[in-house]
Amino acid sequence: MSRHGRLGRRSIQLYAGLALYGASSALLVRAGLGLEPWNVLHQGLAELTGLTIGVVSIVVGAAVLLLWIPLRQRPGLGTVSNVFVVGLAMDGTLALLPDAHALAVRVPLLLAGIVLNGVATGLYIAADFGPGPRDGLMTGLHRRTGRSIRLMRTGIEVAVVVTGFLLGGTIGVGTVLYAVSIGPLAQFFLRMFAVPAASDRSTVVAAATPEGAILPG
Repeated sequence: MSRHGRLGRRSIQLYAGLALYGASSALLVRAGLGLEPWNVLHQGLAELTGLTIGVVSIVVGAAVLLLWIPLRQRPGLGTVSNVFVVGLAMDGTLALLPDAHALAVRVPLLLAGIVLNGVATGLYIAADFGPGPRDGLMTGLHRRTGRSIRLMRTGIEVAVVVTGFLLGGTIGVGTVLYAVSIGPLAQFFLRMFAVPAASDRSTVVAAATPEGAILPG
């Protein structure tokens, strides 16, 4: 694949992944059986402020991005795009999806949301345009404190889930199912959507797939 073709594919993957991430999160909202950690917080803040969950996601993403400054993190195209595209896609999908009341509808919505979230994560991370704002916060804290990424991720996500739940966000079986399945799903799709190295005359080294890549958010 040529250098320009590779860049084009990466760009398509980035924005397709971010849009699908927002849409898959909307499916989890409609399922009403539990959200992924950060969206528990976003939903709780939406209940408190009267804003849509997508707008809250954008505001929180921008606020988290400001925390990168003291951590000396450098945002990429994917970082800035993440802030806006995911929230807009979530609100757009929610506007199209009717409320679901029957469990026979909500369970398939939950399962579809989790699988599509894994697809979206693989697309977005494999594009390699920089981490999302929440991921960068975790890696930045890891570098500054010397603590493991796993500890940083767990500590932050427990805090946002508890805060979001206290504000009215939804946790449930979907939250647990998401937590145990999204890692293997994301890893599978990350390999599937890996972008081949450029094959022009110059020697181009492909960006390595992030080891233990953190999920976007």
